[in-house]
Order: sequence, then structure tokens, then C-alpha cells
Amino acid sequence: MLIEQKNLEKINIIAFQNDLITWFKNEQRDLPWRKDQDPYKVWVSEIMLQQTRVDTVIPYFNRFIEWFPTIEDLAEAEEDKVLKAWEGLGYYSRVRNLQSAVKEVKEKYNGEVPNTSEEISSLKGVGPYTAGAILSIAYGIPEPAVDGNVMRVLSRVLSIWDDIAKPSSRKVFEKAVRTLISHEDPSSFNQALMELGALICSPTSPSCLLCPVRDHCHAFSEGVQNELPIKTKKTKTRDVQLAAAILLDDNGKMLIHKRPASGLLANLWEFPNVELHHSLQNEREQVVHLFKQNLALEIDLKKIIGQIEHIFSHLVWNLNVYTGKIHSGFQENEEWKLVSFEEIEKFAFPVSAQKMLKLYLEHIK
Repeated sequence: MLIEQKNLEKINIIAFQNDLITWFKNEQRDLPWRKDQDPYKVWVSEIMLQQTRVDTVIPYFNRFIEWFPTIEDLAEAEEDKVLKAWEGLGYYSRVRNLQSAVKEVKEKYNGEVPNTSEEISSLKGVGPYTAGAILSIAYGIPEPAVDGNVMRVLSRVLSIWDDIAKPSSRKVFEKAVRTLISHEDPSSFNQALMELGALICSPTSPSCLLCPVRDHCHAFSEGVQNELPIKTKKTKTRDVQLAAAILLDDNGKMLIHKRPASGLLANLWEFPNVELHHSLQNEREQVVHLFKQNLALEIDLKKIIGQIEHIFSHLVWNLNVYTGKIHSGFQENEEWKLVSFEEIEKFAFPVSAQKMLKLYLEHIK
């Protein structure tokens, strides 16, 4: 921290701001959420961009704003439709929190996204980064918006050797941004830091010769840009072995299941599945038994059609995918439905279930 403060004092802050902002205004990507500074659109884009690449987000953002163009539209929307709009982006708690927060904005702030740090930070799912991004980008308030890109850039510019994987390190970077940020154009300054991290100051092999703030960068001058930032590795993920089945009834409809309202992939639809454990009996018999015991489903299990791996931040699902039939007499309810291939489009599924359906459709061609 002493090194960071010492290097902060050495920087010509006005020149740093000018070099960074000039580059951004000339080189920024044409992104749909930059077409105006609507706080709602900035908010949606920032939630989507958490742990997701920009190129992936663009079509989702466009569709989401088309479906829910205003705060009122999102606040009043059915959760199933909101989940469908988010389908494939993952981290579904983000959009649930977003809708919950938007409802509060509609009721408490007359549909206007609050423009104070205290009020905006009280909204569900709005952490320090999102609050800073909305306040600076949409409202022009000089608040830090520190994400991984910003920490990477400033760890190099200021030669900060704090571990960016530790939550406590964020305060170091927020303090640095408060010193460096342009009060005339905080919107461009914060976006420029993010853009620089995305396009130039990359995690490995940063393009230092193209960097607009190279002359201000202590890591470059010391030749240690490839050693920064310091980031400890995440804990190992847990592997889970699952068996899932595309089950048809006598009319050719598929059985789908709604996941619980809390926990992983809450309220999304899936194909029935069970977790497998080591057993002396063969897997197919174990799956039939577990479907009856755990899901109360009587099934005829046919052949395995493939395997799917789906990676979460903390665990890995290894899915063996079967086909089969559900016994006649099955009764639908709120959690279990039989749907046609056309009807399935109306339901929101996680990526793992989408992979299963694709595998099945290829199998029956």
C-alpha cells in the first residue's frame, strides 16, 4: 500500500486522465448500452457483464431491452418471462435480484434509479462496483467502479502487489481511483479504465506498445507487467455425477421439471435427473431405482445417448443422458409438466438442459 501511495504521488494525474480519456473517445467499442446514458440500461448491462464476455452479452442485452424497455416493464413482468430472457447467461440469481431491485425502484423512487451511493447501494444485488458504474456512467458522479479489469490496469500502472483475489484489496484500488478519477468526465474515465483492461491491458501478454498510458505505468517502466496482478487461484471445484433423461409419454410429449424456488438454478426448468453414487449394481438399474425413490417417477429407461459436462464456478456436473418413457397415468402439477417440442420454447432452461435437448434432437434425426 505504501508503494501504491508513493507511485500515486509520482503520477501527473491531469496528463493520465487526458491520455486515458482521449484514447477511449477515439477507440471505444460501439456497444448498445453506450448509445445513451439511461441509468436503467447501464444497470442492466453491468449486471449482465458480471462474469460474462461483452460479445456474449450484446444479443442478450438487445433482447432484454426489447422485452423490458423500461423499469416499469421489468418490475411488472412475470418471473418466467424474465428468466426466459436471461436463459443461457447463467448466474440466474443476478436477474432475480435485478427484478427485485427494480420493483423497489418503481415503488420507492417512482421508477427513477437513485443517484446517491447510499440509496443505490441499498438495492438488492447492487454491490460497490455496480453502484459506482451507474453513478459515474449514467449520472456523472465521480465514484469508483472497480472490477477485475480496473484492478489489473491499476495494479500495473501503480505497481500494486496486493492480491486482487482478496476482497480487502478492493479498498486499495477504490482509494486509488478516487485520487485519479476525472471530476469533469467521470463517466468516460471509468469506462476507459474498463475498456483498457478489456482491449489492451489483458491478463496475459498485455499490449504495452499500444497502451495510451504506458508512459505513466510503473510496471512497464520496471519490466514487471507480466508479473502483475497478483491473484491467488480459486479453490478446486467439486465434481458431481448425474444421470438425466429425456422422457416421453405416449403422445410424444417430454417431461420437464421446475427446480426449487431457492438454491442453484432456482425456478428454472430441467429434464429429470438424479445424482449418482458408487454402487455395485449397474448404472441403468441404479437410475431407474433413483427415479422411483427420489422423484416418484415410474419409467422405462432406454439407452444412453451421450455425456455432457457443465461447469459452474464451484462445481462441475457430469451428466449421462438417457432416453426413456414415462409410464401412463402420470399426473402433471406445478412442478412437473408434459410439453411438446413447440411448447418447450416458452420455458426457461439452464445451459445444461439446452445441451441435453440439442443432443436428443441430433440423436433422433
